[in-house]
Amino acid sequence: MQQQDFDYDFLVIGGGSGGVRASRVAAALGARVAVVEAAQLGGTCVNVGCIPKKLLSHAAHFSQLAEEARGFGWQLEQPRFDWPTLIANKDREIERLNGVYGRMLAGAGITLIHGRAALSGPHSVLVNGQTIHARHILIATGGTPSLPDIPGVEYAISSDEAFHLPHLPRRVVVVGGGYIAVEFASIFNGLGAETTLLHRRQQLLRGFDADLGLHLGQEMAQLGVNFRWEDEIQAIDKQADGLHLQLKSGEQLVVDCVMYATGRVPLIEGLGLEAAGVKVNDKGAIEVDQHFCSNVPSIHAVGDVVDRMALTPVALAEGTVLAHHLFGQGGKSAPDYELVPTAVFSHPQVGTVGLSEEVARERFGAVQVFQSGFRPLTNRMGAEPENVFLKLIVSKADQRVRGVHMVGEGAGELMQGFAVALQCGATKQQFDATIGIHPTVAEELVTMREPVRE
Repeated sequence: MQQQDFDYDFLVIGGGSGGVRASRVAAALGARVAVVEAAQLGGTCVNVGCIPKKLLSHAAHFSQLAEEARGFGWQLEQPRFDWPTLIANKDREIERLNGVYGRMLAGAGITLIHGRAALSGPHSVLVNGQTIHARHILIATGGTPSLPDIPGVEYAISSDEAFHLPHLPRRVVVVGGGYIAVEFASIFNGLGAETTLLHRRQQLLRGFDADLGLHLGQEMAQLGVNFRWEDEIQAIDKQADGLHLQLKSGEQLVVDCVMYATGRVPLIEGLGLEAAGVKVNDKGAIEVDQHFCSNVPSIHAVGDVVDRMALTPVALAEGTVLAHHLFGQGGKSAPDYELVPTAVFSHPQVGTVGLSEEVARERFGAVQVFQSGFRPLTNRMGAEPENVFLKLIVSKADQRVRGVHMVGEGAGELMQGFAVALQCGATKQQFDATIGIHPTVAEELVTMREPVRE
């Protein structure tokens, strides 16, 4: 096709973080851009992910704050929580953000098309019965929850539906051990539900530093979360008194709600990838190169649908790289996935950047581990049992700090600054030479002098 035969230079399928960022950068670089979205703008993060999840996490934390306040002299009546109020206010905030995304697209001169899109060729997309031709096509459709194939699974929910429950369940089982599972177990527990986290393994947060998962599990248990390790649900039966869960161990649980948080998979169904000849891997993720281009030169993908690192800031970075590659002067490289800071908004929070101890030992052999655990000052006078856990991983040969890990309130905020330090190649000597801010938790990361092991 000739240049003049294309309706757009850039057609984006998916109005989430990665798609919107790529479309706005491309438009700023002079491209004619359209975005196709079948649902609400903002994708997983805005609608059923990080934004509403953090709002619910904030809500769940207030019960802990009330307990802490009593130790500081505040005489408070027993707090009462109203789920419908929280959900209604959350919905209003999400609706506001949907509007913000729409205005950003309109302000950039981007055409927004509501409908479902399917590839019909390397340069063509079928939307609402109409074929649209574009020089480049971006797939940024995100992911979708994965549920097991067991009898009665239709009675279970995923995190997507958890944001729209008509009432707070009295008894909840959260299945999984990743960040979504521990976040929602913390939310339900903090809001007053009898909460059980059921995990087929013995440790939380696989892929994170092992000590983080161990410490987090201990702290969550102190806050009231029940754990069932190395077990699975084999069947769910709905009866008058609740959902009856038949476990692999032979036990049975009766609850009001079962939420699966056992992973998300790329959302590629109905996109016409086979018709266009786009390759996917064995996980259903679109295969792309360092510039996020698929095996079909005109078709590209970013975000959760490529399954490199399912985080909103990563999708934003990937979208920026792609837009500059296609319509700019290039020069933008793919993010360094090893140095992406991550926060888990569990209770308590987890913050991490860099390598785990396990990966660092594989990579560098000789490493030094610095570690600290203590009860912070804010918890000394209240009923809050929380203990902070901090850990540094240092490669012994060059003394570079390779990983910073924390479990404790504020871990997400604190970790952003240390991510900059690791990006700059900070050494342990530079950490040691930095004056701490007293009294804070953060100062502990620059005052640990002796390794606990090598």
